[in-house]
Amino acid sequence: MEPKRRPSFNPKAFLTQVGEGKTILSCRKNQVLFSQGDTAEAVFYILEGKVTLTVVSKRGKEAVVAILEPATFFGEACLTGQLLRLEAATTVGVAKIVRISKTAMIKILHDQPTFSELFLTHLLARNIRIQEDLVDQLFNSSEKRLARVLLLMAHFGKESKPEAVIAKLSQETLA
Repeated sequence: MEPKRRPSFNPKAFLTQVGEGKTILSCRKNQVLFSQGDTAEAVFYILEGKVTLTVVSKRGKEAVVAILEPATFFGEACLTGQLLRLEAATTVGVAKIVRISKTAMIKILHDQPTFSELFLTHLLARNIRIQEDLVDQLFNSSEKRLARVLLLMAHFGKESKPEAVIAKLSQETLA
């Protein structure tokens, strides 16, 4: 008798289907997904469009922390026990976003090793990018930082073909 095989798990299919604890949001341009100080109770995944993460200091100065592209998770700090959002998330243009409740995300991470691997790979890649950004900020001139941001936004040097950078972003945001 052959052992029962579990059906294979497809992370991409999981992320594009509505299910328990998971909703797909059709967002308009500049739609706020969460604000700094909101309760952190879900993880998000970008299917289409872009999202900016921003923080505002106590003095009222706003800074863009990241501009996120499709196939990116964000808001995952809720999984570590973070109760409040440290940043705000806003769509850059029209976007399609998956919202996964903290409970549903923890369950899928425990139950599906394939998804856990995908998520861990995302976290490690983001960690590397943050380290690269910090080194860039500490050691490069503003001109070199701007050039790096533009090349990253155009996906230059990636396996896919470089893209034209059309997003309307201020010089402050790019800096």
